[in-house]
Amino acid sequence: MTTINKPEDVPVLFQAAWNAHDIKALGSLFDDDATFVNRFGHYVQGIDEIVALHDPIHKTIYSDSTLENELIDIKPVSEGVVILHFWSRLKAGTAHPIGPHEIDTVILAVLTKKNKVWHIQALENVTLTDPRTGETVLRDQINTWQDI
Repeated sequence: MTTINKPEDVPVLFQAAWNAHDIKALGSLFDDDATFVNRFGHYVQGIDEIVALHDPIHKTIYSDSTLENELIDIKPVSEGVVILHFWSRLKAGTAHPIGPHEIDTVILAVLTKKNKVWHIQALENVTLTDPRTGETVLRDQINTWQDI
């Protein structure tokens, strides 16, 4: 089980669980009734559904994938509630049907603190795309945000 002691640890803990393909550790970051929206808009609720969403892809198309996460910001909402954003670069490997490639996403997470422990209450993952073409883009390939 993974414990979130500080909200700013979430990107690193999420990355570590993903890269180890330890879906139980990934699930333990979430509150029991948390919600999760993946980058394709698939909505699930509860740890069991979050684990069920990730388990099969980590056994197949993402079995050799890695994440690199980078904290963007943390916004306190009230005592025991924060919103955080972080960049996430997915590096898919040869197990993916289209082969090795990279995808950048922005993750928005709402964290709540209960009994001195933080948990992810809600998480949404959005793929960075060019609005003119719908093609995915990597954030370091954009000169300015006006380019997208």
